[in-house]
Amino acid sequence: MTDLTGKHAVVTGGAAGIGAACARALARAGAQVLVADRDECAAEALAAEIGGRVWAVDLDQTTVLAEATVQADILVNNAGIQVVAPIQEFDPADFRRIQRIMVEAPFLLIRAVLPHMYARGWGRIINISSVHGLVASPYKSAYVTAKHALEGLSKVTALEGAAHGVNSVCVNPGYVRTALVEQQIADQARVHGIGAEEVLEKVLLTQQAVKQLAEPDDVADLVLWLTGPHSTMATGSSFGLDGGWQAR
Repeated sequence: MTDLTGKHAVVTGGAAGIGAACARALARAGAQVLVADRDECAAEALAAEIGGRVWAVDLDQTTVLAEATVQADILVNNAGIQVVAPIQEFDPADFRRIQRIMVEAPFLLIRAVLPHMYARGWGRIINISSVHGLVASPYKSAYVTAKHALEGLSKVTALEGAAHGVNSVCVNPGYVRTALVEQQIADQARVHGIGAEEVLEKVLLTQQAVKQLAEPDDVADLVLWLTGPHSTMATGSSFGLDGGWQAR
């Protein structure tokens, strides 16, 4: 079992979905969890449940993070958004916003936590990427670009951090039962002109061998293992939870 007693963790987008599941799992293992989310009320509710603390932060405001110093042993870069549209119709402002939240903010947070991790000689940086960090799908140019960039950032962090006892990895789920995916279903239904059930069958899950959505706890269980005593050699890797998507 993973014992994180005495460790401090930061989970971005921690108030709901995958982030909340990760926060709960880390707290059960003994970590003191800082729930970082722009939804302060939801973050406070979760923090009260798990005995954690709250960081009300909008990761789109990256200037706030540029001078930050974060005392954390574990960083879970989870926050993300999605916009679905063909490239020729994609709003450049939305493209830039997704890069800020899902690439620039993780970079700044990694930069903020590394001095503490290096001083302690131990750290775990877990980037919640996606199967779309490794493959592409139509209508998701900004999201796919951001997740591919996150993969590269994670690998560089792994190479630089290895001598200091710091691991950096990506977790790459397929579609997970979250509010973000529910919104994607609605967006894809609009783009393709079909119903929500058809989106699941003919769009979202068509590449998966296992025809079901993953659950947030599935991701959190892997995140917890990646913080544990047997994960040292996992650094620099990407861990698929995509129901066989990449096996094709």
